[in-house]
Amino acid sequence: MPASAALEAQLIAVLEERFRDSSGDMLIPPPVFRAMQAEVVALDLDAGTLTIRFPVLREQLNPFGNMQGGMVAAMIDNTLGPLSMAVAPPNFTRRFEVKYRRPVHPGLEHVRVTGRFLERRGRQLVFSATVADGEGRELVSARSIHWIIDSE
Repeated sequence: MPASAALEAQLIAVLEERFRDSSGDMLIPPPVFRAMQAEVVALDLDAGTLTIRFPVLREQLNPFGNMQGGMVAAMIDNTLGPLSMAVAPPNFTRRFEVKYRRPVHPGLEHVRVTGRFLERRGRQLVFSATVADGEGRELVSARSIHWIIDSE
């Protein structure tokens, strides 16, 4: 089994265990994760980090030939979503801010999105993400505030 498949299996196992009471109703991984051809390349739940590799697909390009900004945001969401599920109680995204620095263009072939869990303040969770090219240059950054679902 390739390393990425083993890491994905590990992440799926963690999520299924954490959500075992409702995992039958959940799509783990979600179809959009597969449609975007996501590949888990690094996972460190103790450090609160997850890195996923995404190809730059022709069907995701805007009229200028760069990746549509919403698709870049979807890559980030497909990284922070599973990370948030793995490191925190059930939660949802409350605020999501993306800063585009350089275009994601098809010449890159793929990019890596690294999500980081930064802190918990009561019911609030803070995450960051970076989108980098194969050379490690930052193309996009994001900050996401999640809210823990009140179980009462």
